Amino acid sequence: MPPAAAPLVVARGVRKSYGRDLVLDGIDFTVAQTEVACIIGPSGSGKSTLLRCINHLEKIDGGSIRVGGALIGYRRRGATLREMSEREAARARRRIGMVFQSFDLFAHLTALENVMAGPRFVLNQPQRQAREQSIALLESVGLGHCLTHYPAQLSGGQQQRVAIARALAMKPALMLFDEPTSALDPELVGEVLGVMRDLADRGMTMIVVTHELKFAHEVADHVWFMDAGRIVEHGPPSAVLEQPIQQRTRSFLARYV
Repeated sequence: MPPAAAPLVVARGVRKSYGRDLVLDGIDFTVAQTEVACIIGPSGSGKSTLLRCINHLEKIDGGSIRVGGALIGYRRRGATLREMSEREAARARRRIGMVFQSFDLFAHLTALENVMAGPRFVLNQPQRQAREQSIALLESVGLGHCLTHYPAQLSGGQQQRVAIARALAMKPALMLFDEPTSALDPELVGEVLGVMRDLADRGMTMIVVTHELKFAHEVADHVWFMDAGRIVEHGPPSAVLEQPIQQRTRSFLARYV
């Protein structure tokens, strides 16, 4: 049996509140390198907030999250965590790519220019290197013919694939996906999930918030069911999706049968 992959993401006791509203209530998890974890659960259960806390787009109120052994957005001083400056946090965040529901492409830039922006202006890559890398990434997501297209000229599925290529251009160790197909027409969902399957096959570590249960069953190493700010059930897809233990998980999954 091959040795287990080293942990890439480790969360311990993560808590997050908005005023009196407790959104994350003591979250613990570990994701090893090359693993895919899919998070399912009802709206308002804390799934998207958890993703945003992993890369410090949201501040946590307690606990810790480490990626590659390093705290993201914080440094430890004695027994307490101190928040980094935004510049330091942005530097630490480079190792984490994130793809949102709404694409968030720059409307005034072409597909190629959108993908090149991070390598050029954040990583300071030479123009030629950034261009060649970005073309290769767009080709890898099936958009080599759309280099000069602006977002308004692309379908939703194509825009989301540009967003994935843009995140990959930063050479992340971890990819986060926040319901990446929820804003797409049903016929466009498959093309985005296909790109994500390819990433998983190539060993990209991913944490994916999704309602696409077939994708989770086929691709995930772990499925987490979240409810009321907690991971109430977790395990391999065959266990969580086919033989859930918790009644709350069974009730949720019954809506998809």
